[in-house]
Amino acid sequence: MAKRISRRPDWLKGVNVEDVYSISSCVSEDFGDYISNWKHNGYWFFDSPEIIKNVAKENSIQLEGTSLFYYEAYEMEFDGESWLSWSPVTPFPTNVVPPPRRHLEGFDAVSFSAGTNPECSPLSCNSVAKELSTNSHCLFESFDDAKRNLDNGSFRDAEFGPYRIFSVYSVDWF
Repeated sequence: MAKRISRRPDWLKGVNVEDVYSISSCVSEDFGDYISNWKHNGYWFFDSPEIIKNVAKENSIQLEGTSLFYYEAYEMEFDGESWLSWSPVTPFPTNVVPPPRRHLEGFDAVSFSAGTNPECSPLSCNSVAKELSTNSHCLFESFDDAKRNLDNGSFRDAEFGPYRIFSVYSVDWF
């Protein structure tokens, strides 16, 4: 996904937060209205940077000033009580091309109440980062931190679930 990264807004009181790399577009926006183009995969992201570039070109969207991210999804989602398996939405083809070089930035827990595209990342969207430990990008440092905070109810009053955990990687545009 290509995103326009925002500095920490004044209302977000996370101690360590400098900017927001969350998967949701509530604070750091996606590069444009990509869903209406129907070129996303079953994860509701893109299989490669080339597809993002084509969507941007076809819709006269400037990619200048965006950052590129690669996400890996945990195969379970948390409904508030238990972990259940989930998979990409069909019939969208999903043929993700992993980038040859990527840098792990952290882990995000994202709501998916509609079961399709990512909705809210409570660490940033609901200022949950004020109460929990995050890194400078408003992400959990580890998968275990994300899972533990979902298990112990830290997001209980934030957004409707289920929640999915994603690793967030920054990638150089190529």
